[in-house]
Amino acid sequence: MQDTPRSNRLHIAIFGRRNAGKSSLINAITNQDIALVSNVAGTTTDPVYKAMEILPIGPVVIIDTAGIDDEGELGELRIKKTYQVLNKTELAIIVLNGENGITEFDKDVISRVKEKKIPLVGVINKVDIYDIDDELMKKWSEEYNIPFVKVSASTKEGIEKLKETIIKEANLKKHEKVIIGDLIEPNDFVVLVTPIDKAAPKGRMILPQQQTIRDVIDHGAIAVVTRETELNETLKGLVKKPRIVVTDSQAFERVNKDTPEDIPLTSFSILFARYKGDLKALVGGVARIKELKPGDKVLICEGCTHHRQEGDIGRDKIPRWLENMVGGKLNFQWTSGTAYPEPEEMKEFDLIVHCGGCMLNPKEMEFRIEQAKENGMPIVNYGVLIGYVTGILERALEPFPHIKKILYN
Repeated sequence: MQDTPRSNRLHIAIFGRRNAGKSSLINAITNQDIALVSNVAGTTTDPVYKAMEILPIGPVVIIDTAGIDDEGELGELRIKKTYQVLNKTELAIIVLNGENGITEFDKDVISRVKEKKIPLVGVINKVDIYDIDDELMKKWSEEYNIPFVKVSASTKEGIEKLKETIIKEANLKKHEKVIIGDLIEPNDFVVLVTPIDKAAPKGRMILPQQQTIRDVIDHGAIAVVTRETELNETLKGLVKKPRIVVTDSQAFERVNKDTPEDIPLTSFSILFARYKGDLKALVGGVARIKELKPGDKVLICEGCTHHRQEGDIGRDKIPRWLENMVGGKLNFQWTSGTAYPEPEEMKEFDLIVHCGGCMLNPKEMEFRIEQAKENGMPIVNYGVLIGYVTGILERALEPFPHIKKILYN
């Protein structure tokens, strides 16, 4: 819990032509030799992710990408991977070589970034060798409506100015979200039911539980953590009624029985659906679950690549629940980690079931849900699905009455 999770860090992607100095710039910003630097064009072949702290910006993930002017069949694949990075980028930097100015390759990056409404900073690198006239830089800034900063990665000139510009353009406070803080008041008791399953390593709790506890504490409330087997005794031992009970989705059914009706109840997965994605869209996907029939194709997407064990939620339990509900076999496929279907691949499925996305940053989770919506593909997440198949989704959505209405449409 001492380290900021990668999914909560500002994702900064560095774009530019080969040998524009992207990797050198990363080393200058971080004051470390973390990116491989060479005079040979095309040294960086695939996106490289590095989580770190950069003062005064804070916790970030820096993404170094291949050159946007790469050549050949392999180069085209590298460029495709480079542009896929935009799906998780929260701030982009386009690095220009002062010798060549803004090329058609650079204009394409600027256009794509702006199309996705991602904050963008232009960096004119190597000014110790090729200086750029201030009037020309001002003209570019006005033409493309982005700030430009002159730097030298080798001498560190302009690096502090660049950091200041990143902070300003990222507007970090604007993007701050809460997990549960807007549902509670200071000094409230919040009961968090955290089953300890086989997938949880000794001495650790899973990430959504950790982050929810922190959000409760940050908002001045009191986190009471218990397993589902001790929930009854926990509720009896409290000096006042808790404001809300939050449970792991897999313990929904038992926790629902043990939690009095006058105490609001929801799940970590539903909280994270709102925190990172689009709870309204995910609840809307329930309508498609009702229509599933034997033989339909269901895609189950997991944002991480954890080791699967017997009783795994995505590989065992969800398929079994859905097949019991439809009364026959369904055709399941799975993706994990960064894998996600292209629009043309997506259309062959009848439903997408996504994990809570604790290992994905909000930008990527929002992209995944939006891509499903744009292609007319119903999507739900684990928490919404489990709440529905166990018959307690209505209660789990009571803290969000405007979302609950969707179930009756």
